Amino acid sequence: MTFLKEPPHKHGTVGRSAIVLVNLGTPDAPTRSAVRRYLKEFLSDPRVVEIPRIVWWFILNLIILPFRSGQSAKKYASIWTRDGSPLKVHTAAQAQLLRGALGERGHHNFTVAMAMRYGSPSLPEVLSKLKADGVERIAVLPAYPQYSGTTTGSIYDAVFDHYGTVRNIPELRFVRNYHDHEAYIRALRLSVQAHWEAHGRPDKLVLSFHGVPKRTLMLGDPYHCECLKTARLLAAALKLTPDQYIVTFQSRFGKAEWLQPYTAPTVAQLARDGVKRVDVLCPGFTSDCLETLEEIAMEVRHDFEQAGGREFHYIPCLNESPAWIAAMAEIAEQHMIGWPTQMPAAQHEEVKADAEIGRAAALKLGAAD
Repeated sequence: MTFLKEPPHKHGTVGRSAIVLVNLGTPDAPTRSAVRRYLKEFLSDPRVVEIPRIVWWFILNLIILPFRSGQSAKKYASIWTRDGSPLKVHTAAQAQLLRGALGERGHHNFTVAMAMRYGSPSLPEVLSKLKADGVERIAVLPAYPQYSGTTTGSIYDAVFDHYGTVRNIPELRFVRNYHDHEAYIRALRLSVQAHWEAHGRPDKLVLSFHGVPKRTLMLGDPYHCECLKTARLLAAALKLTPDQYIVTFQSRFGKAEWLQPYTAPTVAQLARDGVKRVDVLCPGFTSDCLETLEEIAMEVRHDFEQAGGREFHYIPCLNESPAWIAAMAEIAEQHMIGWPTQMPAAQHEEVKADAEIGRAAALKLGAAD
């Protein structure tokens, strides 16, 4: 076997540490060709679609890609921003803010990088650059709070596949899940409470998670249970009674049964049952994306209003909220224990002072505007 060429070694250099924040991915542009490339990579992953490869090749290449690429491109175009895909923009911002938050917590000689499981920047590309930059310790932080073989498991596959071609492998640590992490639940609670303080409370809070085929639950995937635990902990933090919220699953695909209840028909039925206002939160997504901005905020809103509902509120994902950045820093820090990243106390105080000056200047500028 031929391994990738190692970067030149310099004696006396201090190895660095890194956090790699990994999200699902996004097309490079809201065009049919870009979406087709992205969907082909995504849907070719055997973790995502567990159908015999030969059968699935024909379905994917002769049916799905020719017809779905154009439809999906129109949906991406409806949520695309001047800076690009919302998912990529938010994930990049989160990585940058996480770097600053860890610095304020006293860490140095480390970096935070963003990678995508599908699309760019790809995991192999990011991991190779980190090696070239002298990184010897890597903690992989998936953007998925709840573990599923279709998401987090697939990230593991990509990391292991890459390092199967590398001679000198860095120390690796993986964040498996944080569905019940106190800081994550706190960030969700603060997000919901802030929305309610500004807009009032709904008749029903809908907690919509991304769906997966039901057979994955039957085969031992813990995703469903972790979604329910997140919902239960958030409901308790918000002091909600069981009749004040409901858990649903969105984005089902194909004819097979997926986790239920399904989001769109459930929300429409709530309207038919006389519920006048629903608020929908997607706790399984840490960055707004096609599934939240188009599927929920547009399509499900339309279904609710068509069924007689009066008021539909979509509560945005955590995105760059300070509570979520702090939660990521806490989660990352717990997985960096023992690594030589803690800066001397005097240097830490200087970093904190500089951060305070920067925040004060930003607030002053905002006030002037």
